[in-house]
Amino acid sequence: MWKVHRFTAKLINGGIAGLIGVTCVFPIDLAKTRLQNQQNGSRLYTSMSDCLIKTIKSEGYFGMYRGAAVNLTLVTPEKAIKLAANEFFRQHLSKDGQKLTLLSEMLAGCGAGTCQVIITTPMEMLKIQLQDAGADRGSEEADVQGCSWGPWGPSGVEVPYSNAPHPGDGKDISVQQCSLPVDVIKTRIQTMTQGSQEDTYSGVTECIR
Repeated sequence: MWKVHRFTAKLINGGIAGLIGVTCVFPIDLAKTRLQNQQNGSRLYTSMSDCLIKTIKSEGYFGMYRGAAVNLTLVTPEKAIKLAANEFFRQHLSKDGQKLTLLSEMLAGCGAGTCQVIITTPMEMLKIQLQDAGADRGSEEADVQGCSWGPWGPSGVEVPYSNAPHPGDGKDISVQQCSLPVDVIKTRIQTMTQGSQEDTYSGVTECIR
């Protein structure tokens, strides 16, 4: 019974934290998606601030939250699956209640992440489609000499809450930096509707090239 209450408390805390996190940083996430999806033929934004300013001008303030409803709706079941799977794998990997080894911790996290993608993959697909839908490709060609890659990604865009390391997660900033190229590939593949001057990809290898 105590374990049930503990899981319920974790679920509630995770759900509330997820809702607040999505609400606070979603404009940054939208700018990240649009900057990542820019290609040589359709450079519209020079930086995160430029992207947000143009978004507000063309779509209004709530345009910065295009696609947020998907995340807000699915963040709680996402946390539930992640927490439940993590507890399940930790219990089966622990021996006589002893502290898990580093390898066991990694296996538990890997198992939980694998189960989590059942929710996150469709959620990311829908979110990215909605976020990128407002980018008016082909309407203007922006000067992108100021668009550069810093330690946080394109033009200083910080990775959003859902991908950033949380206290106690065991993640490191270096891991966050290494995952950025993978995130760019994911974003470009998940954006099904491309502009007339943009490339399309048949798979991960072609997208990397």
